[in-house]
Amino acid sequence: MINVDGMKCGGCVRAVEQILLEQTNVSNASVNLVTRTALIDLNNAEQPVDHILEALRNRGFPARERDFNLSSQNLSADLDSSENWWNQWRQLMVAIVLLLFSVLGHLAQGGQINLPIIGTLPFHAALATLALVIPGRPILRNGVKSALAFAPSMDTLVGLGVSSAYLASIVALIWPTVGWPCFFNEPVMLLGFVLLGRFLEERARFRTGRSIKELAQLQPDKARLLIGDNTFKEVRVGALQPGDQVQLLAGDRIPVDGIIKEGNSAVDISSLTGEPLPLDASPGTELASGSLNLESSLIMEVTRVGAETALARIIGLVEEAQSRKAPIQGLADRIAGNFCYGVVSLSAITFFFWWQIGSRLWPQVLNASGQGLLHAHEHGLHASLGGGAETPLGLALQLAIAVLVIACPCALGLATPTVITVASGLAAKHGWLFRGGDVIEMASNIQHIVFDKTGTLTIGRPLVIGVEKAKNQKTMLQLAASIEQNSRHPLANAILQEAQRHKLDLITSISATTYPGQGIEGRLENIDGIIRVGKPEWLQSQGVEMPNDIEISIANADRKGQSLLAVAQQTLLLGIVKIDDQLRSDATLAIDRLRQQGISLSIMSGDRQQTVQLLGEKLGFKVHDLEWELMPNEKLKKLEQRKAMHKPIAMVGDGINDAPALAASDLGIAIGTGTQIAQESADLVLLGDRLEGLPEALLLAHKAMGKIKQNLAWAFGYNLIALPIAAGVLLPSFGLLLSPPIAALLMAISSITVVVNALSLKST
Repeated sequence: MINVDGMKCGGCVRAVEQILLEQTNVSNASVNLVTRTALIDLNNAEQPVDHILEALRNRGFPARERDFNLSSQNLSADLDSSENWWNQWRQLMVAIVLLLFSVLGHLAQGGQINLPIIGTLPFHAALATLALVIPGRPILRNGVKSALAFAPSMDTLVGLGVSSAYLASIVALIWPTVGWPCFFNEPVMLLGFVLLGRFLEERARFRTGRSIKELAQLQPDKARLLIGDNTFKEVRVGALQPGDQVQLLAGDRIPVDGIIKEGNSAVDISSLTGEPLPLDASPGTELASGSLNLESSLIMEVTRVGAETALARIIGLVEEAQSRKAPIQGLADRIAGNFCYGVVSLSAITFFFWWQIGSRLWPQVLNASGQGLLHAHEHGLHASLGGGAETPLGLALQLAIAVLVIACPCALGLATPTVITVASGLAAKHGWLFRGGDVIEMASNIQHIVFDKTGTLTIGRPLVIGVEKAKNQKTMLQLAASIEQNSRHPLANAILQEAQRHKLDLITSISATTYPGQGIEGRLENIDGIIRVGKPEWLQSQGVEMPNDIEISIANADRKGQSLLAVAQQTLLLGIVKIDDQLRSDATLAIDRLRQQGISLSIMSGDRQQTVQLLGEKLGFKVHDLEWELMPNEKLKKLEQRKAMHKPIAMVGDGINDAPALAASDLGIAIGTGTQIAQESADLVLLGDRLEGLPEALLLAHKAMGKIKQNLAWAFGYNLIALPIAAGVLLPSFGLLLSPPIAALLMAISSITVVVNALSLKST
């Protein structure tokens, strides 16, 4: 990803993309006007991008490679923004002062105030000259540079308009016989309104990227590095390396990714995952950068730093999402890219029509032109464009200039990326990572969702759900966990987790033997006899006496998809543990909300029929919406069949076993922790364990697409209405013209409107 400066409108975006695609090492490019970034795919990732940056600089778009160091990135971004705003502010202040003098000059010229000197044409000519030389110089310079590079931009149109108005006024001042009045006020007023609009637009646009900045600020600048026995030194986060140990005090932000070595505390992870409940951190717990330590001190070993941390990867994904375009933006970009050529052509057509045809068809437009609400005024030899023309050439020239200064491709260029930027940042704050504007658009159109079961609708890991036949439950769990600590089986982990929940101390094991598919047995320190944990049938074969109704319990467990583990000491049964994969606490709520949105749902799972059907019954699925005992390739085949019935279709899975189906679906959705955000198979990643985020994310996508359509309707509508009026469509019948100062104000408002409309997404 690279930063690109100098872009002002959709035409600039199109020009930058064309420059990038002309480079031999670039296979694809996506440019964002709001964030002023370009996401490029390289044929050879190891080849330096210096020649690409040089090509952009030579065409008037200074560029630099993106720095993914969070702290320095924020600092440079703040400095650049401050300097840019300060320059814009100075230009705007000069333009407003000149504009005020121009207004006073017109009042003096009309006799409203008695200031004869400032009411003269030479005074207005001087004001127009100062406007072009001081605040207008960057616009003229950039406009000429863009035109010479065959990539005309908004600056090109504004520069053509103001310079044409200025030169035409100079000609009318020197040779009054040409038949048109002077309109020195146009460059002054036009530049004033354009600069005001750009300044307000820049301020509003800054707010669209605030979510990224807030995420980056989650990483602190300093960390407490352990350098000896209980000795700590405060160092820069950038100086940390994997293997270092840092101290986290209560109230500290986690600076990098790491594993807890000492201490216990509650950690707030809501900033990254949206998970409202804090995480109980203890030795062995992995923590992601940006999380907040709430209660007590911790010692953490650093595992990942810099761009490899979870926070940096999240920010990278959000920035990538903001740079990748939605398909709906393609039309706007194509139009904006050719907009300047179209406007210049329309200006030329307007000139020749009113010079050779219009003034002959409607001779009354001469001298009478420009009467009406949208026209400004006329005082002797000083008038607004289109007003008071005495000759066909004068009228044609004025209307042609009016077309140039009224055109606005800015709103077209901002309509989609502003919404994508706001939506992506807002989603990231809730723990939903869209991988691009195209993903947001697809998510808004989803009609059917296929769910995997394990790890998606269920927690994805076995948990102890009950204990039977136990006289002393804690003693039974302690002995079972102590022997199971020698196993890596998921069921063993469930027992260990249950023992940890009850805060039971484990006993050191002397020996342990695992019998695959059956269980485990061994001896513990200071405990008589052999401890066995495994299937009831296996323990029974080892001489353990089982209750008479054990077969009924086994049958019930099989029917419900549960697992039973018996625990025995020698031949004495200590108890039976029931283990099952639990339904997510918010699964029912998420499913109900999706159905309320009109989305049809189905389940595809590799689990047993009884398990899938039981889950389907709990969640209100019909039998024909359930598929079971499917291998990954079978899931893919079934998904293709459902795609023929429902379009578009989304697949929700864990992003690993379901990778083929996720990739084949129109929208692949992965649910998991921060370590899963790198899964290339998923288009939308829901961080944490909140399935209810899925309907909320899809609803956000739907609202975002609504905002995009509103913005495009406004952007297209403004130009479709303003350009014909500027070209004189209403002049013969109504004598109405859209004067350039008013048009410049409307042009600024059109750009600001789409940005503010995008920002309103945060309040919906």
